[in-house]
Amino acid sequence: MSSGGGIQIPSRLPLLLTHEDVLLPGSTVRFSVDSPRNMQLVSQRLLRGTSLKSTIIGVIPNTRDPEQDSEDLPTLHKIGTAGIAVQVVGSNWPKPHYTLLITGLCRFKVSSLLKERPFVLAEVEQLDKLEQYTTSTTEGATAEDGDLGELSQKFYQAAVQLLGMLDMSVPAVAKFRRLLDSLPRETLPDVVASMIRTSNKEKLQVLDAVSLEERFRRTLPMLTRQIEGLKLLKKSRKMTPDSEKRVLSIRKGGTFPGRQFSLNQDEDSEDDGDDTASLEKKVHGANMPEAALKVCLKELKRLKKMPQSMPEYALTRNYLDLMVELPWSRSTKDCLDIRAARVLLDNDHYAMDKLKRRVLEYLAVRQLKTSLKGPILCFVGPPGVGKTSVGRSIAKTLGREFHRIALGGVCDQSDIRGHRRTYVGSMPGRIINGLKTVGVNNPVFLLDEVDKLGKSLQGDPAAALLEVLDPEQNHSFTDHYLNVAFDLSQVLFIATANTTATVPPALLDRMEVLQVPGYTQEEKVEIAHRHLIPNQLEQHGLTPQQLHIPQDSTQDIICRYTREAGVRSLERKIGAICRAVAVKVAEGHRLPETDASTSETSPQQEDKAAPPEMPIVIDQMALKDILGPPLFELEVSERLTLPGVALGLAWTPLGGEIMFVEASRMEGEGQLTLTGQLGDVMKESAHLAISWLRANAKTYQLTNMVGAPDPLEGTDIHLHFPAGAVTKDGPSAGVTIVTCLASLFSGRLVRSDIAMTGEITLRGLVLPVGGIKDKVLAAHRAGVKRVILPKRNEKDLEELPANVRAQLDFVTAGNLDEVLNASFDGGFPGAQAHPHVSSKL
Repeated sequence: MSSGGGIQIPSRLPLLLTHEDVLLPGSTVRFSVDSPRNMQLVSQRLLRGTSLKSTIIGVIPNTRDPEQDSEDLPTLHKIGTAGIAVQVVGSNWPKPHYTLLITGLCRFKVSSLLKERPFVLAEVEQLDKLEQYTTSTTEGATAEDGDLGELSQKFYQAAVQLLGMLDMSVPAVAKFRRLLDSLPRETLPDVVASMIRTSNKEKLQVLDAVSLEERFRRTLPMLTRQIEGLKLLKKSRKMTPDSEKRVLSIRKGGTFPGRQFSLNQDEDSEDDGDDTASLEKKVHGANMPEAALKVCLKELKRLKKMPQSMPEYALTRNYLDLMVELPWSRSTKDCLDIRAARVLLDNDHYAMDKLKRRVLEYLAVRQLKTSLKGPILCFVGPPGVGKTSVGRSIAKTLGREFHRIALGGVCDQSDIRGHRRTYVGSMPGRIINGLKTVGVNNPVFLLDEVDKLGKSLQGDPAAALLEVLDPEQNHSFTDHYLNVAFDLSQVLFIATANTTATVPPALLDRMEVLQVPGYTQEEKVEIAHRHLIPNQLEQHGLTPQQLHIPQDSTQDIICRYTREAGVRSLERKIGAICRAVAVKVAEGHRLPETDASTSETSPQQEDKAAPPEMPIVIDQMALKDILGPPLFELEVSERLTLPGVALGLAWTPLGGEIMFVEASRMEGEGQLTLTGQLGDVMKESAHLAISWLRANAKTYQLTNMVGAPDPLEGTDIHLHFPAGAVTKDGPSAGVTIVTCLASLFSGRLVRSDIAMTGEITLRGLVLPVGGIKDKVLAAHRAGVKRVILPKRNEKDLEELPANVRAQLDFVTAGNLDEVLNASFDGGFPGAQAHPHVSSKL
């Protein structure tokens, strides 16, 4: 590289074709390598080279549009810049990509092309002296006479004037000052043109100016234009350090031969400044609390000092955008017309009186006191009864925004509270995201399936909900991402669950639980004809003039094809009917006609000639054709034909169910066998029943198989609960087991129209149980006429619909004497003569 004439670049240089920026001698620019020729240059020359000479390449501006680039070599610009590759950064995955940091050394002229592939190699002629960019002013010599000396002096004075208008406390300005004092005058046009705001076209003109005088003439107007712009800026508003960075902005990684050099052009800085000013205006206009505003202003101040290339810039900007978008003070006005709300709720949902009454109470209190905190409601009931849809109706009634958050399967507490901003990919929790989505601070939030939250190594989301669902705490809910308190007290939270058994007690204590029981048969018929049938007709393109489902057919579907607490299966069966009718309407056949036509006409002609009669009426025959044979039969009276069978009532998360208990005995050693997937509680109930019956065997004249007074002497008892694959447990089968065994030991049949529930003690008392409404509705669906309940559950009968109470005969029993007396026709022998022992204490 050295010769007698000074430092020289190699005569043969590999050429890098760039279209991003123009490299001038004395400046450092980062280039992205993406074209095949440039990739070959990096891999074969820069990555394999070991000497300093191998890192010197020529940079030629490619003026052709990169989007129209092709494999053909474009016409090369005649003047380029020889540069040294200071840094090569890149990877080969998912596809090869490199970034080069190149410092310009001097100009060169392309004499001839030696080869075009795999990269361009050219014979070049050096145009600048390399020493002038590495020698200080004391060593270099500059012509101080004539036009060139005058231009050089003018240029230097203009650069000093530009520095005088800037704040020296800004690091970028201080480095520019040191650079101006240390470099020789002839290098200033190239260095200054690479720093001030100029376009690539203007930089190309500076690059083409080979003579020093022409270079000064072309660069001086650019410098003067920058000074005039600063003067106008100072007149319009006060100059800030951020404004000075727009003139001399920092580009990450810039260097200069022999000294640190971090100044470069940033064409987007002015737009960024305007964007930051707009963001600051939004922050002040968001009407957020004082604490949140203080945090936002602090982050905004950091953002102004931060270069865009820093990774933290995007994080801070996203945080400020979220803070601005949150509805700190935006809210909707509640519709407090109670009569209109009652009509709207009745139109949307049939029954559900308790839920509707609670909403109307909330509206009434809001009329009297405007600053009421939002209640925390929890709708608990079996699937398909309308818990989620009634939450949507409540939002429509109040005139509020509605947002649903599905919690089923959530097992990370960060889903509720958000991630801390120190993590990569951090984001706020679902509560804050929901508020951002609806844009108001008083929506209706539906927390769906709160009983199906999970727990994992990432924390317990149910514990994170404790603060959200507590009216005394959620006025200052703190999301980890925000790290600022947000007021949730105006939000109306509605949670839904199928059972409270899996909801943590602390979380359940914070919510007002409203039970949503299953529907009666009459309610299902009303729901079907008010909502389900019109909805399915619309979805399947039918009209009431084409399809008619009588109430008798609807009752058949409910009783014989669906057995559920809700109405989802009922809606699916109605949809199946609509699809079958749609096929018949489209084909032009009558629905009842299933056999093929025997006429001589073609099927296509008959389709056109025999349209179905309208409306198509669905009767019992049509139901069997469409839905198949009935899935469920009323089997209560048929299965109570032998002694040792009784009918109990059970509660499940899907609603109430009837439960048979069967017993048999055979010769043995007095052993008790229990089958049917029973839990510990029901096993204890069976042992209790056996003990009580053995203790009272003489009173009720109960004997074993050979007539001995002890029912278990020489006798084995087998107690079975059918549906053995279903796990059964709970304190409600005691009276059923006692009645079943009493029937077995006495040889008498239990009444076929009676069902019972209740737990027993060893003294023969009947204890109260839960789920009375669901159990009674199950008995009503099964066609039972009499229900035996514990005496202390008499208060629960008020929750039952009036028509159910009218159709059922309720017997409330305080002890097992009353249970046995009501379970058998004509009473149970010995029950009336059973002595009642009173306490002598």
